[in-house]
Amino acid sequence: MADIADGAKLELQGSGSKPYILKNTGGVYSCSCPAWRNQSIAIERRTCKHLRKVRGDAAEDARTGAAASGTGAAPAAKSAGKAKKAGASPDAAEAKEAKEAKDKAPPLLLAHSWETDVDLTDWWMSEKLDGVRAYWDGQRFWSRLGNEFFAPAWFTAGLPDFPLDGELFGGRKRFQRTVSIVRRQDRSDDWKELFFVAFDAPSVDAPFEKRLEHCRKWMEDAKPAYAKWHTHERCKGTPHLREELERVEGLGGEGLMLRKPGSRYEAGRSHTLLKVKSFKDDEARVVGHVAGAGRHKGRLGALEVELRNGKRFSVGTGLSDAEREAPPAIGTVITFRYQELSDDGVPRFPSYVGVRIDAAPFAAAPKAKSKARA
Repeated sequence: MADIADGAKLELQGSGSKPYILKNTGGVYSCSCPAWRNQSIAIERRTCKHLRKVRGDAAEDARTGAAASGTGAAPAAKSAGKAKKAGASPDAAEAKEAKEAKDKAPPLLLAHSWETDVDLTDWWMSEKLDGVRAYWDGQRFWSRLGNEFFAPAWFTAGLPDFPLDGELFGGRKRFQRTVSIVRRQDRSDDWKELFFVAFDAPSVDAPFEKRLEHCRKWMEDAKPAYAKWHTHERCKGTPHLREELERVEGLGGEGLMLRKPGSRYEAGRSHTLLKVKSFKDDEARVVGHVAGAGRHKGRLGALEVELRNGKRFSVGTGLSDAEREAPPAIGTVITFRYQELSDDGVPRFPSYVGVRIDAAPFAAAPKAKSKARA
């Protein structure tokens, strides 16, 4: 079967008068047909009959993960098709997909936000890395939702045969570049820009300190070229915490993570792991594109987005010129930062961070109750 080279596009005649445009952008394949555009899943997992015609079913099954699940078709496209035949609403299909995603997700420990109500003296403190969370199962990397990251063999060389929890990290202020690399499915040389930074060993039945020591010893003995352990230090109290937070954020870091001494690894959100940041963040789904004006005329001015509770607002800052030229597609889940919520629950001063490739899909609330513009 033929393929589409990275950065190339191909025209394929459909049933209409205009041909469909098939593209390969950094290992992510797309098609301009409605069947591809209207899937409410991450773009790297979408497929359609036109891509399958060009690349073949085997290549598309391997790329989207359908072969591993035995579906023989893109998971979301197949479930959406079943829902349509059964008369189910799109929201119901999305809710079903979210449940399926939760069922296959690795058992990760997730953090709560620090609300200044806990004395963090003697807790273990580390920088909160602005990368992509990754679970190494001893053979492959998995996202929070259980989607495989296709790392090259040379990147994983030297990693252990036991699970590690960590972050695929490309450096501070490089979140979007990191996302663009890990979402690729061609095991490209771009992975040379990343490291896997391990901060826990979930399968080791021991307190946190011994699990971290297990990570450190493995990394120092095996010396993998593209992996390292994440250093921690004891927090000496709130002044020390504030000082370190200011230092990290001044360097372009995202914030801090605090781990309770002696705590065990547990799946789900736990108050033994707290994140500390000067700003808040959240996820929202893109529901519209607002045209730009002034220097942004002819391209995106702002993203109209919706929270899980139905609140709608616009995000117009934090977007690069390239992102305004090719904005996230409708249905994409994004991360944004903000200062606080208004009295009616709308984020104030929201700023775009990037596309979330490991966010669970969510259905729109029945009715959007408010709207604000950044």
